[in-house]
Amino acid sequence: MNKRATFAALFAAATMGLSAQKPMTAPAGGKAISDELIGIFFEDINNSADGGLYAELVQNGSFEFSPVERDGWGPGTAWKMIRPGHSTGWLETRNENPVHANNANYMRLHVERVKEYVDYRGWKGFGLQNDGFDGISVKAGEKYDFSAFLRNIGDAKQVRVALVYQEPGWPPKDPRLLAEAVIDVKDNAWKKYEAVLTPDSTCQKASLQILVLNVGDMDVDVVSLMPEDTYKGHGLRKDLAQALADLQPKFMRFPGGCVVHGGGDGFWNTYRWKTTIGPKEQRRQLKNTWGYHQSCGLGYYEYFQFCEDLGMEPVPILPAGVSCQGANGGWGLWPTQAQDVVPMSEMDEWVAEAIDLIEWANGDPATNKWAKMRADAGHPKPFNLKYLGIGNEEKISPEFIERFKYIYERVMKAHPEIVIVGTAGPGSHEGNPDYEAGWKLANELGMPILDEHYYEQNDFFLNKRQYDSYPRDAKTKVYLGEYAAKDKKLIDALAEGLYLLHVERNGDVVAMTSYAPLFARKDGTQWNPDLIYYDNERPFLTCSYYVQQLFGQSSGNYYYGDCVKFEGDAPDAIQPMENVHYGQSVILNTKTRQLFVKLCNASGEAKKANINLSRFGIKKMATKTVLSGNPDDENNYEVQPIAPKSEQIKAQKKFSLDLAPYSFVMLQYTL
Repeated sequence: MNKRATFAALFAAATMGLSAQKPMTAPAGGKAISDELIGIFFEDINNSADGGLYAELVQNGSFEFSPVERDGWGPGTAWKMIRPGHSTGWLETRNENPVHANNANYMRLHVERVKEYVDYRGWKGFGLQNDGFDGISVKAGEKYDFSAFLRNIGDAKQVRVALVYQEPGWPPKDPRLLAEAVIDVKDNAWKKYEAVLTPDSTCQKASLQILVLNVGDMDVDVVSLMPEDTYKGHGLRKDLAQALADLQPKFMRFPGGCVVHGGGDGFWNTYRWKTTIGPKEQRRQLKNTWGYHQSCGLGYYEYFQFCEDLGMEPVPILPAGVSCQGANGGWGLWPTQAQDVVPMSEMDEWVAEAIDLIEWANGDPATNKWAKMRADAGHPKPFNLKYLGIGNEEKISPEFIERFKYIYERVMKAHPEIVIVGTAGPGSHEGNPDYEAGWKLANELGMPILDEHYYEQNDFFLNKRQYDSYPRDAKTKVYLGEYAAKDKKLIDALAEGLYLLHVERNGDVVAMTSYAPLFARKDGTQWNPDLIYYDNERPFLTCSYYVQQLFGQSSGNYYYGDCVKFEGDAPDAIQPMENVHYGQSVILNTKTRQLFVKLCNASGEAKKANINLSRFGIKKMATKTVLSGNPDDENNYEVQPIAPKSEQIKAQKKFSLDLAPYSFVMLQYTL
């Protein structure tokens, strides 16, 4: 059993049967805090969706890649013409009478001659091959669902669909057949055809072939190859989805990030949720702001469904009528991009974008057309949307303020039950003009939650305690929606952990947090660091991942600050202190009757903590989990030296605990 499985198994054993526990009353001395502090933020950056969390194995299956997205790209990108047996023909990209107007391009196969060549093991035909995302990874005996929209021209034809492996090298060898199916195509109108391919052997670099076996013409579009074994059958890659489930997040923010409002491209490339909820062949694909293609096969319907599968609150983010921050407002990613704005005369469309989303997610299919679309897609029950974000780290310009207010006031009037999440712009620290303007606007409107973003060196997270100075009586709570130390070593993860202890102590002010970015594909990464790296075979979990996991598993609704004292501190010291590289937090979950003691030592010296849990009715045994190593240790594609280790220990009410340098310890008790 691997380290990750061991940790997960021990934690599951420790929490077994919690749902049967009766809630308890919190002992005196605690402070009520948010029980939704730890969530996740999914943005399609670093090729996180297509070729990542979305389990589709075919790249550019709808022939919609474009030079607008990348120089040299076009409808034939990721495809190549094949003609086994020396067959002949040619390919033609067309867009007359497509499957759907949102999916305009398709490929016409003109088959001129089909010839069988004996040295090619009887293979013949003319067609296309797709190698997926750096190869198609398939497992022996697993089932893979092939589908494509085909339109025959002239006489009926047969189409051979195959998974093959072509060994590299010259001269080329015959491809090895892994699985195949033959489809009879008779219709002269677009029709979806399906087949199941079951490989006879495991292969990490397979290719999909589509071969027409008869002379004549045929149109092909919306080609798909999906593993049948996806996360809860909902089209997401199982190992990556499980890695997120193991974090035990309380919410998920999506779809961005700069993806929300077009990033460096301007407002024309804005993500529109309405074009991502219908059948896959009807979804509008678009340029991803991070420089690649976005199929939207992972769209709003799948995001909401995944939130339901993991018990997370969905937190969709919609544009506020203003594009990304441009030259002077943030990270300098697109220094020549001016801030595009929607004319005020067109803002009702963006109000409708928000109201229609609420009704799609929560409405009654019998009375609402958007809710009926949800039901028609397979989800008649409401998704129970609670949160809605408007805007993403824009420059808080007068134009932004005017448009944000316009949307905010009208959405609140139509749906006062929805909790609106605003934005404090990028670089959310005191002195930043966007931060100051964002908070001024939040206070003026009485906004429920404001989204702060900052990426800093680990020194910031080790030494700063930003939320100690925030007013306790403010109407507006904080959502720390994007943050990370700017490296992925153990010391960076411990710095983030120490900062999260500070966040828990201020859990009456901070309502939610989410590390960002979430995923990064090997050889397809635009931003570092990220929480989870992966290739076609498996995820690679960073040190920061394990810190996030410990906090996700130890969520609660009461904070106790006086149960742990570090030797050498003043008697009235409040942990974690500014410029002190160790700290603690004691969290009680009254719903599950679980108590968590978390201690972080991000210094190079051993520490001793004196712990008093006498006020809690702890039972005989506890679970102790330790994350430790050298400060420069790093999990990567080659080595993964850092993982939590758990053991069962005898529970004590009063005891001392030695903390090794560069370590994080969590103690879990059942009450």
